[in-house]
Amino acid sequence: GETILNELAQRQGLASFFLTGTFLLNPQFKKLVSQMVANGHYLGPHSDKHLRYCTGDETRRTLVSEEEFTGDLLANAAKIPGQVFNQRRFSRYFLPAFECYNREIVDWTRQQRWTLIGHTPGTRSNADDTVEAETNFVSSQAIFDSIMKQEGEDTHGLNGHILLLHLGSGPGRADKFHLRFGELLDTLG
Repeated sequence: GETILNELAQRQGLASFFLTGTFLLNPQFKKLVSQMVANGHYLGPHSDKHLRYCTGDETRRTLVSEEEFTGDLLANAAKIPGQVFNQRRFSRYFLPAFECYNREIVDWTRQQRWTLIGHTPGTRSNADDTVEAETNFVSSQAIFDSIMKQEGEDTHGLNGHILLLHLGSGPGRADKFHLRFGELLDTLG
């Protein structure tokens, strides 16, 4: 998180951060969250308890009730500092945990006057939390190359794209993409 915020600050860039309620309440991350707010970044909910709302297979079967979903979303939103979500002039974006949702989750999100978003397909940016020991591992170089390929092949570059990067890939991943974030910003600059 510190690396990403520092790289953005050096380039006067802004980003959106979608944080779980658990992350927001962790004293270890209080300074980081305060810096996000102070620097003017958007903070949005990512599930209070990092719930999986639906299956990730082709059925996309819902795994929570509407009440569980609504409670999780609103509890997460209530923990985000510096935001006044009940004012309609402020955009309210929500990124579901595991980037996993279905029509029902989208509808429930809309009923709560939120807009569900996801990353733009075409890059491997969301694979920065995969671990070397697993079969789905994607290296930082492959992620970087996929972003640059998409930027070069799309007639509009990455304009309008949402790249999803995780604040923490955990100790299980040695090849951490955030160490290349400044290089990515400079290359795209």
